[in-house]
Formats: sequence, structure tokens, C-alpha cells
Amino acid sequence: MDTDLTAAYDRCREVHRRHGRTYYLATRLLPAWKRRHVHALYGFTRYADEIVDRTEALPPPERAARLDDWASRFMAGLHGAPVDDPLLPAVLHTIAIFDLDRDDFASFLKSMAMDLTVTAYPTYEHLLDYMEGSAAVIGTMMLPILGSSDPAAAREPARQLGFAFQLTNFIRDVAEDLDRGRTYLPDEDLAKFGVTRDELAKARARGRGTPGTRELIEYEVTRAQAHYAAAAPGITMLAPASQACMRTAYALYGGILDEVAAQDYDVFARRALVPQRRRMAVAARALLTSTGTPVTVPGPRLHPAAR
Repeated sequence: MDTDLTAAYDRCREVHRRHGRTYYLATRLLPAWKRRHVHALYGFTRYADEIVDRTEALPPPERAARLDDWASRFMAGLHGAPVDDPLLPAVLHTIAIFDLDRDDFASFLKSMAMDLTVTAYPTYEHLLDYMEGSAAVIGTMMLPILGSSDPAAAREPARQLGFAFQLTNFIRDVAEDLDRGRTYLPDEDLAKFGVTRDELAKARARGRGTPGTRELIEYEVTRAQAHYAAAAPGITMLAPASQACMRTAYALYGGILDEVAAQDYDVFARRALVPQRRRMAVAARALLTSTGTPVTVPGPRLHPAAR
């Protein structure tokens, strides 16, 4: 591997280590040769997200132009053009090695562009359309790297795991997203529980939720749990060497839902985090779990209306 490519993989690993604590820990359970490719995908998705979320002081057209420029260089790289970028050589190499679906990357970049203009989603179906590109395709990108005895059967669980992880992040990060002027909880859900955007903003300012916001978050937790349940069969379909990694990621992201429930669904009081001691225990238990053992769906009992 040439020096520039090695440096790109190293840069992706550092981005992953710094920003993706939960997933980075899980990735350490993979065989070494697989890890760098997971780091490359994380670096790609994180860098696009940084362009969208860390340039808020710039006018929207300039932010859009930066994302478009980076996306254009990436697409040119896919077609063999030289790429001068600290991250892209690694992801382009990973795409080539595993023949990853290029449409997944185009779909991802489309969803990232939506974050520059879309601040709310009327229904869960609208949110799912966004998450198809921002989350489900991450699962399908990862699947060839993780390996599976039945890739066709594992594809839908992989998509569902992407939905589950991202909805978990949306639940945990309601307050932070409000600071960015966005609400990922669908408008129809707010209305269902009589919660207004003004109420969310006041809860953020007060650092304490209301009965209505807690009921809303409980509903979203059980909705996320439904995605975890749909994803669960896919873990045992993965290559044996990849199961401990994804078992750990599954349990740790699901553990965020447990933490949300433990604080009475008040995501404004504090950011729900899985304690470090529990994180390490989960990883150790995953290593000791026999290949093919089913995973336990996280969270409370499913809400009957959750979809």
C-alpha cells in the first residue's frame, strides 16, 4: 500500500477514534484487516456530516457549495480521476476492494444535502426517506466488509440496523439538534402527544422535559426498538469473525435507549451515555459469546402503536 493511501486510512482511523467512541470500540473486535475499511467508511460519512454541521456560521449557499465540491471530487475519484484529499483515497480504495454499490454513496450525499435546507419532517415516512440515505445505506455499505453466509437475506436486517442506530442518535440528541435549528422527531408525533416546537425549545432552555415531551420520547424509543427487533436476525447471519463487533455495537447503541428510559425519558436533563465500565463489559461479553447466539432486543416493552 502506498504512503498516501496508508496516511488516508490512518486519518480515517483517527477521525473514527475521536468522534465515534461507541462504534470505534466495537470495531476493535474485528480482524485487523477489516478494521481499516470500516474506519474508511466512518471517515467518509463523518467528514460529510462535519461539512454540514460544523460550518453553521457560513451562509447556506457557501455550505452547500463546500459539500457539492467535496462530493464532486469523490464522484470524480470513483471514475478514476486523481484525488487530492486526506480521506477520500481510503474510501475509494475500500469501495474498489469490496465493489461497494456506488448508488449507496450517492444516496448518502443526497441526504447530507437535505440537512442544509430541511429542518423538520411532517411524518415518519418522510423521516424514513431521509434515513434511507443517511442510515440504511450505511448498513448495506458495511455488509460486504463484515461478510455474510447469506448476503441477500442479511441485507434488510443491515438496513434496519442503520435505521435503529440513527433513530437512537436522534432521540439522544434532541437538544443538540434544536440548537442547530432542526427537529428529527416527526411533526405528526409531536402533535400526537400535544408537544409544540416552542415547548421543545423551552425544555431545552430549562434543562428539563415536560410530561408531554417524556411521553413523546418514550414513543420514539419503542419505535427505535422495533427497528432493533427487525435487525436482530442479521447479527447471526454475519461472518463469525464479525459477530462480536456487531453484537457489541448493537448492545451499546441499544444501551443508550436503556439510559434514556432510566432517566424517565427526559433527554433534556442530560445526554444519555452508556458508562465506560458497562461499555467494556459489553465488549468482553461479546467476545465470549458463541457464534450464532441470538442478540437481545434492547429497551422496554414495545409500544403497541410503534411502527
